[in-house]
Amino acid sequence: MLSVLMALLSLLPVPGPVQSLTDANIIAIFDAANTYDIETGTLGEQKGSSKEVRAVGASLVRDHQAVRQQGRDLAKKLGVTPMAPAVNPLAEAHANALAELKAKSGSAFDRAFLDHEIAYHQAVIDAVTKTLLPAIQNAELKAFVEKIAPAFQAHLDMCKAAKAQINAM
Repeated sequence: MLSVLMALLSLLPVPGPVQSLTDANIIAIFDAANTYDIETGTLGEQKGSSKEVRAVGASLVRDHQAVRQQGRDLAKKLGVTPMAPAVNPLAEAHANALAELKAKSGSAFDRAFLDHEIAYHQAVIDAVTKTLLPAIQNAELKAFVEKIAPAFQAHLDMCKAAKAQINAM
C-alpha cells in the first residue's frame, strides 16, 4: 500500500530540478488515478467482508467513473490528448497495491483496503494542492480540478469513518 502513497508523493515538489507537468500530463494523471480507484473500489465492493467496506467500494467506483468521464469529456473539448509524464511510478505502485489487496481476505482485507484508500486519498489531496493545481495552465481545466477537489476530502472522510466503524466492532 505504501508504494501507491510513495508514487503519488513523488509527484510533489522536491528541491533541485523538477519535471514540469503539462496540462496533458495532468489530465493523464487524473485519468489514471480515477481508473486505479475504480479498480480498487471494485475489489472492495467484491471482496469486502463488511458492509462498510462494500459500501465504500461501491461509492468509489460510482464517483470515480463519473469524474473520469467528466475529465475525458473536458480533455476532448479542450483538444488535449492525455500524455503520462516521463516519470510516472503510479502504474507499478497501483499494480503492487492491487496484488497486496488481492492476497488478503476477510477482516484483514477490510483493514488493508481502508488503510490503502486513506493513504491514497491523502496523497491525492497533497499532490493536487501542492503540485497539480499550481501547474495547470488552462483556466477551464483548473476550474474543473478545483470543483472536484472537495470530493477527494469527502472520500478520505468516508474511508476514515468506515475504518472507525470497523475498529469499533
